[in-house]
Amino acid sequence: MRYDPILHIVLHEPEIPPNAGNVGRSCVALGAKMWLVRPLGFKLDDYYLRRAGLDYWDELEWEVVDSWGHLLERLGREPDWFFSTHAARPYTEVAYRKGAVLVFGSESRGLPKDLLAAKPDKLLTIPSRPQVRSLNLSNCAAIVAYEAVRQWGGLAGP
Repeated sequence: MRYDPILHIVLHEPEIPPNAGNVGRSCVALGAKMWLVRPLGFKLDDYYLRRAGLDYWDELEWEVVDSWGHLLERLGREPDWFFSTHAARPYTEVAYRKGAVLVFGSESRGLPKDLLAAKPDKLLTIPSRPQVRSLNLSNCAAIVAYEAVRQWGGLAGP
């Protein structure tokens, strides 16, 4: 099924199949597109990837790209927001536009430092207590995506 995505959720070099599967399920629920930027820490036919996405894969708009440059080429524009534990600005302090591109890093490394350094005005974080280094990748993507939808007044919003 093809649709015009309300958001683009980019997983840059994801490592854990269930996280990608869960993000895929959230994308179906919202009408977002999931992008996976290689290298991936799993095979696309991985049982756990498919299991986490349940039977929603046929409904998911998704694409795998070979590199960051290939992603930019396919998108035709720069991403809107990058998420990092190293950012200072909370994700709730910006306005998300429909069609926004949201970029999340790998589970163990986050986003590359050179990418973060090049986009300091586009860095956002999900605040948490200092006892926690970071939140689960699929939870982060869902938190931010649903904040965007909340700002629009819900899925049926403007």
